[in-house]
Formats: sequence, C-alpha cells, structure tokens
Amino acid sequence: MDSPASGKAGWARLGSAAALVILTLTACGSSNTGTGPTTQQPPTANMKPLTKIGTGEGQLNLIAWEGYVDDSWVKQFTQQTGCQVNAKYAGSSDEMVSLMKDGGGGQWDMVSASGDADLRLIYGGDVKPMNPALIPDYNNFQSFFKNPGYNTINGVHYGISLQWGPNTLLYSTKKYPSAPTSWNVIYDPANKGLVTVPDNPIQIADAALYLSKTQPKLGIKDPYELTKAQFDATVALLTQQRPLIKKYWSLASDEISLFQNGDVVVGAAWPYQTIQLKTAGAAVDETIPQEGATGWGDTWMLATKAPHPNCAYMWSAYVSTPKVQAMQALFFGETPVNSQACAQMEALQAGSCAQYHADKTGSSYFDTIKFWKTPLTTCDDGSQNCIPYDQWVSAWTTIKG
Repeated sequence: MDSPASGKAGWARLGSAAALVILTLTACGSSNTGTGPTTQQPPTANMKPLTKIGTGEGQLNLIAWEGYVDDSWVKQFTQQTGCQVNAKYAGSSDEMVSLMKDGGGGQWDMVSASGDADLRLIYGGDVKPMNPALIPDYNNFQSFFKNPGYNTINGVHYGISLQWGPNTLLYSTKKYPSAPTSWNVIYDPANKGLVTVPDNPIQIADAALYLSKTQPKLGIKDPYELTKAQFDATVALLTQQRPLIKKYWSLASDEISLFQNGDVVVGAAWPYQTIQLKTAGAAVDETIPQEGATGWGDTWMLATKAPHPNCAYMWSAYVSTPKVQAMQALFFGETPVNSQACAQMEALQAGSCAQYHADKTGSSYFDTIKFWKTPLTTCDDGSQNCIPYDQWVSAWTTIKG
C-alpha cells in the first residue's frame, strides 16, 4: 500500500476546474447544521433507506481516496463480513463525480466524497439516503458530524461522515517566533514571493472568510454564499495577493518542499504538512487565526444503483468504529468524527489526539471552521443572488493568470 505522501495527502484534494461548473441549481446551499431550506428536493430524497442490514453480498466496490481502503483495516473487515473489497482510487473530486455518474452505473457501491463534491452527487441523483440508525457508532459522532450541511439536507442523510481536517495557517517560526493572529500575513505585501496557497477555486472562500471579519460592511455571512458585490471584493483581494504567491500548490508535497527549501515563510495548509515538516526538523508551526478557517469533511456515500448495499452498510459501520477511525486518522493526518477514537489514537501514538485536533469536541471550535460546500445560485435564505461555482472557477483561472 502506498504511503500517505503518495496517496491522498500527497496529491491534495483539489478539484480541477472543468467538471465543477454544473451546480447552478435552484436548490439552496445547505447550512452547517443540515437544516437549511431548499426549494428543490434532491432526486433521490424520497428513496427509502434500508431498515436493517441483511446478508452480505460477498463483494464491495468502492471509489476512494488513495489509501482509504488500506489492508491494515480492510483484511479484518473481509474476515468479519465475507465482503471482498475492491477499490478504485480517484485523484480528485471531479473524478469521483464522473465515476459516480448514473448512480454508480450499477458497478460502484460507495464513494468517499469530500464536501466540495457532495452536493454535486446529491443533486445529480447519484447517491441516495442512508439510515444512520444502522451505524452503531453514529451515536458517538461529534454532534457537528451527525448532520453537517454538506451531506444532510432537510434532515435526510446522504451518507455517513468519516474524517475531517481544518485548513490551517502554516508559518516559519524563524520568520514568526510567535504565531500570527490573523490571515493578513498571506495578504501582506511585505511577504512578496514568500506565500503559498492551494491551487483550488474553493480558495476564494478562504479570502471571503477573511473579509467577513475584516470588512464587516460587506455583509458576508457565509463564505460559500457570495453576492456579486461580495464576490467582486473577494476576487479583488486575491488579485492583489497574486504577486505575493511563490507557487499555488496542488500537492501537499509541493508545499512541504517550499517550506523545507526556505522558498516561502507562510501559507495555507493542512495538519499533514505541518506534521511532516516537523518530523523532518523544519522550523514551522500552524495556527487557526482569529478570523477562523475553512475545512473539509469526508463522507462515505451510497450509490443510487449500488449492487451490494448490505456490504456497503457493513463497511460504513466498520469504518465508523473508534479503532478503525484512529488507524485511518494517523495514516493520513486526518481527524476522526467518532469522539471515542481519541483514546485509541493515544494508544497508538501518544499526543496524537491533540495534534490532530481530535480533542476539540465543543461546538465553539467547529464554529470557527466553515466546512467546504459547493456554491449554488440560490442563497440559503432562498434568494437567487449568490454566485455559482462556475463563476468561481472562471475567476480563479483569471486570478492565477
């Protein structure tokens, strides 16, 4: 099995622009609580999920981030259930959406989608509701991840949350002996040529979150729901930032190299990069500044035409258990959604619970993180004033140019 550096953390969960232009739907963007209104129900909303798990079908076909189906926990699952796991590793959210077309085509059972893909899969009719009552450890999930807005609409669950991570501010401790308190360091002209951020249109949300705190008159309430005026102000900030950027990174390994070589002193990152750099002896640290941060959450979602639904539910229940959650978290530098996984992490690697933010169980911490969701035309209040994702993609291309 590939190491994390060559797997998901190595390539980064960054979507290419081409396939991200489809969500100019009339459905509202969902809120973090999953209770936001919608003016259009997803196509599969009325499909009834299983009420009990039956006999396994002997096979399970998964579309996953590379390494999410690692032998260190898959072998035991197969021994317990008789479900032989077959995995197709995808390199981006776009590829996952493409593979899941037509409800998985009767071939695929599940996909480990990130928040920037969930709404596309849900409103494309490619995934169907799941029953969390069949997942025993669902009751141990941190409250936020029981019904996050990126996978739960009007109380209907279109998947089971798995792992998450914040998008942190990574900085050189030689340049900043004390942690920066604001994201303004990545917009500071004094750092010209010394900044790196992800090459991803969703990065617009990071800038919008910063502006929501520093320019409150803009009225930004949700960094994924921007009116034209708010969007234009955010694009203007990122255009001003462009001369400061040493490189827009697509791979976590790219950012690691930039910091190791001293090419940059500050950037947007994940805990994975920080941990790898510290392990290598680099003088770096990370923080979540006073404006908060964006973040991502992964969900196992059930294909509408899944041929092996019983094995799929067995898999969801298995990977939700504390031990497997802890194993996957440490394998990738992610954070489990199961609140009971922290003790397992500590048993496997002392200090890892706090290192990966798994000890942050209070709602106040999650309130500082705005989790990815695909921007839609309709705002959460039902108005049609929000800028859809196709325009984010176009703007990002122009900004980088």
